[in-house]
Amino acid sequence: MENIRKDKTVKFFISVIGLVVIGFTLRELSNIFIPFVIAYFLFFAFSPLNAFFAKYKIPMFIIILVDIAITALAAWGVSAFIIGSFSQFADQLPIYEEKLNSIVRSVAQGLGIHDPFYNNFSIKNLYRNIDYKLLAGNIFTSTFSLLGNVFFVLFFFVFVVTGHNNIYEAIKKRFVHRNPEHEYEKLKTISPAFENNETEAEKLERETSEREDKLAGTFKNITEQIQRYIIAKIGVNLGAGVSVFIVCVIFKIDFPIVWALFTFLFNFIPSLGSAIALVLPVVFVLIQTGSAGFTILIAVIIAAIQTLFFNFLEPQIIGRRLNINPLLILLSVLLWGYVWGIVGMLLSVPLTAIIKIIMSNSESKDMQFLSDLMSKE
Repeated sequence: MENIRKDKTVKFFISVIGLVVIGFTLRELSNIFIPFVIAYFLFFAFSPLNAFFAKYKIPMFIIILVDIAITALAAWGVSAFIIGSFSQFADQLPIYEEKLNSIVRSVAQGLGIHDPFYNNFSIKNLYRNIDYKLLAGNIFTSTFSLLGNVFFVLFFFVFVVTGHNNIYEAIKKRFVHRNPEHEYEKLKTISPAFENNETEAEKLERETSEREDKLAGTFKNITEQIQRYIIAKIGVNLGAGVSVFIVCVIFKIDFPIVWALFTFLFNFIPSLGSAIALVLPVVFVLIQTGSAGFTILIAVIIAAIQTLFFNFLEPQIIGRRLNINPLLILLSVLLWGYVWGIVGMLLSVPLTAIIKIIMSNSESKDMQFLSDLMSKE
């Protein structure tokens, strides 16, 4: 048994199996873990405001009500803006359907394709194959599920706000204030004169104090990193969205607010989101104008905006603060996307940053090694 414990290869494979089990558990119980993680991110986001209220001894239930009210108002405002923007787009949809039909037919004739499906292409023919009853049922189910998840997040949020300090104290008791009798016997073994040796007692107290400061610093670092990531990411995405809006207005591209909104929202998904935010407006420009040259021009301009904001500015603003290897960011997007889907992609960077912070504060050499691999510098 002792040989097995010392065998690093066995430990490595046991760790890999443990990670696979954890990943499988997170995937299978995603309906529980996703609301819990989002609730904790909300807690970190509201920490400065809650600390301000707590400073003036405002009751906890009032703090929770204020947090929920702010969250609800923000969600309502964003939803109303999105729905209003897409309603305008839907009103003009028949016009663009005809333009798309004309483009597909022209391309088919130009390429010498004689398939009746393309020569007489009509987007309405595709609509006829849609089962609207099934579609309506899926929309109702998705809406009901979304509302359920929102209430689940708020439910978790209430308990996170009220129970975070208890969690912190429990962790501190486990990793900081270790068994005093064990520590006492350990020092007594090292120094038989420990009972009359004040220096050893001071050493024990100092080590305990250092562990406590390290734990407090870890939690503080996690909170600050998440807050900085949220603020910086919103700022970078907003700047890119405004730039796309200005380009659309200058070149008279229809629905500039919609494409600016796409740029703002999709780029919360690292790496993959930028590609989606580029393809959608470019395809629309092709349908609107029917000009390949003009479409290429717009694609180059939007790609330049994406490159400027998300390849140069974002690494400078966010990358340095989080100090995460860009390759790791891409891998984390794919991994968390596999585990939790779109939500996992959105949360991939802050989750990876939290894991890195915990590893960097570990005393294990293996954890320090992994933390160094995850670092950008």
